[in-house]
Amino acid sequence: MWNALENNLGNWGIFLAILIIFVAKIVEVTIGTLRQILVVKGYRTLAVLLALIEIFLWVFIASKVINDLSVNVFYGISYGLGFAAGVYFGSIIEQKLAFGMLLVQTITTEKKGIEIANALREKGYGVTTVDAKGKVDSRKILMVYANRRGSQEIVEQVMLIDPTAMIVTNDVGTLSGGYIRIKKSLLK
Repeated sequence: MWNALENNLGNWGIFLAILIIFVAKIVEVTIGTLRQILVVKGYRTLAVLLALIEIFLWVFIASKVINDLSVNVFYGISYGLGFAAGVYFGSIIEQKLAFGMLLVQTITTEKKGIEIANALREKGYGVTTVDAKGKVDSRKILMVYANRRGSQEIVEQVMLIDPTAMIVTNDVGTLSGGYIRIKKSLLK
């Protein structure tokens, strides 16, 4: 394929080969980034399918670059630039897909805590409240387990009611029991 491209199209073929290497490397690394995140989040089936695509792309792209690097250094440069761009795009796509669960903890005043908890419950979230003592005053700690996708709604609701509230979010590895808003499955 590569030889036909370069021989039949001349300089345009070489330019097209460089472009194919760049774009294919972006796709491969983006897939690899998503695959790693999916494995950590427990989406093994989808991760295996992505791994298969990723390795086929790597074999064909890397073999071209390694075999012809002495002939055209731009193959290596496009390979490197494609790698960097793939990491960037992979992280953006993962952020948009937002796999997994979060624990959103809010520390606020007792009065605002009750108001926030009621507002979140009206939106369908399960909220656990804990009475606490801060440095000076009594506080309310609110804990909400939620999907990463849509968790910004919780933060926005808290900030709407109490802009001075402390909000901490943590990734959740496993979760069993309790009340969680229904999440959409992605081949898990």
